[in-house]
Formats: sequence, structure tokens, C-alpha cells
Amino acid sequence: MEFFVDRDLPVPLKTQLLGLIEYGIAGGDLVAGEMLPSVRELAETIGVAPMTVSQVYAELKAAGLIETRPGAGTFVADSRTARLAGRPDASGLHRQIDAMIDESRALGIRPGELISLISARVYYRESVGPRLRIVMIGLFQQATASYARVIAARLGRDVTVEPVTVAALQRDAEVRALTNSADLAVTFANRQREVTALVPNTRVVTIAFTPSEETRRALASLDSLSRIAIVSRFPEFLPIMKSGVQRFAPHVSDLVGTTVDAADLAEVVKAATVVIYASGAESVLGSLSPAVTSIEYRHAPDVADIERVIVPIVRATGVGMAQDPSKSAAADATTASPDEKV
Repeated sequence: MEFFVDRDLPVPLKTQLLGLIEYGIAGGDLVAGEMLPSVRELAETIGVAPMTVSQVYAELKAAGLIETRPGAGTFVADSRTARLAGRPDASGLHRQIDAMIDESRALGIRPGELISLISARVYYRESVGPRLRIVMIGLFQQATASYARVIAARLGRDVTVEPVTVAALQRDAEVRALTNSADLAVTFANRQREVTALVPNTRVVTIAFTPSEETRRALASLDSLSRIAIVSRFPEFLPIMKSGVQRFAPHVSDLVGTTVDAADLAEVVKAATVVIYASGAESVLGSLSPAVTSIEYRHAPDVADIERVIVPIVRATGVGMAQDPSKSAAADATTASPDEKV
């Protein structure tokens, strides 16, 4: 095997040499029992300090990849890595690994990030077996968890649906790596571009969300003389929320909308007999008098969109589906968590 380092790369020479020998053992270029150059010989060959080579050899020895035989020299150890590399049927796997490395470089994925993705995927497969893994990406943890449960109820036992928030993706590299190793990500239409940028290695699809059955019943039962205050965390969500209230409570005409940060919040809430609030706006509850009725404006994934968008993807993988998912999903949909900005 040829030993070399590239001084034009922004990578320490020690790191380059360590990776070169590790890859040589894993790839079968350095086989178990093969003698390695002495510290001084290798240092002169590649033009580095002997201390650098000594440190690399020490790390490789600690990892069980090489061994020192007194009076004989340094040799590639008979490690599991070396034995695996020496198997004739492992050559195809080596080519696949090389292709994956090339593809990751083309996508701008750094080596450390690629290793994190692989480690996350291996851990997942070892933990749950060959299941299809879907990630539901939303804004608020409680609501996102309920959306994940509704979707999972329609897809069967061989599919896992995990809730992840956009905020968690933005701040936590480990969460991003785990999500990047998922088979599919589901999110809202207005969040697709943002989510795709955060998890470029995972296919991202969107589905529609509709007011839950519980929300519809609560709105339909309102007194026609109710004075309603609609409260949201996001100003741009107010028109959507107000339209939903008017759709399911057409008999009520006194509607005023505001946000939790608005200057008129206290005034609007004080004049209302019913406060309808979205997820993220729960803080408004602390300012309500006991006489005021509060209703969470909840959403649930549109079951028709689950069938139209997600189910065909799952079936294409060959993963089993639930026998009759409509019954379990219908029951879960009525208890979906508070609405998000969808």
C-alpha cells in the first residue's frame, strides 16, 4: 500500500495518516499479519515528524487494529475489521461504501456528518429491525406527537412515525442526523422548503390538516349570541383560524381575532364570552375569568391525504399495512393535539 499525505488539504497530517491506514485495513489493502513500515521509515517516506507517526501507531494499537511484536516490528492485527475486509464477498460492500462517500461529497456532506448519519441508521435498525421510519415534523411538540399518532394508526405495525419539531432540527445536530436517516418526512405545505433544507437526505412530503372532530363539535354547539375572541401565536394564521370558526359556527357573527403579543389582547379577551386559542397561545388562559369558555382550536391530519400521499409510498417499499386502519385512525383523530400554524 502506498502511504501519502496531502498538504494542500485543510486536514491535519496526523488525521490523514490515521484515516489512510484505517481505510487500508477496512478496505483490504492492508491484510492481517502484514508488516507496516517502522516509525522512522514511514516518517521519512511521507515527510512528517516521527512523533506524528508514533501517535498514529499508538491510536491504531489502542483500537486493536495493529500490534507490535518485540524485535520484529509493527503488523496489522488479526482484528475483526481486517478479517471482514479479507472476505471475498465483502468487495461489493467496499464499492458501495466508496459510492456512498462520493455521493455524500457531491451533496456537500462532510465526513463527520456522513459518519453520524450511518451511525444513526445502524442504531435505528439494530433497535427496531427492518421497519419503515417516518418522521412527522411540526412546530409544537405536543401537537406534532398527536399528528404522528394519527398517521401511525393508519400505516400499521411495521411503520414507525416519530414526532420532531422544526426548532429541534435547527438547534440539535443529533436530531438532524437522526431525521436525515429517516425513510420519509411529513410536514406542512408552508414548511416544506424550510424542512427540506434542514434534512436534505430525506424525502419530504406534505399533507393537509383539517379541524378535528372535537373542534367541529365544540364550534357547532356555541350559542349564537357568543362573543368570540380568536387568539393565535402567529398573526398570519388568524385568517385561516377565523375562516374555520366561521365554517363550523356560521350562526355566530361576533368574531374578533388577535395574537398573544398584541397590545389589544387584554381588551379583546375581556369583552369575549368564548376564547378560541391555537397551540402556542395557551398563555392567554391565565388571563381568563371563570365565566369565559375556552376552546382549543385543534387540527388532525387529513385522512384522505394520508391515503393519497403516504400510503402509496409505504406500499411501494413492501412494508405491511394495517388490516383496517380507518377505525383506529378515526378514534385517534378526535383526540388530536392543539392546532399548529399549518
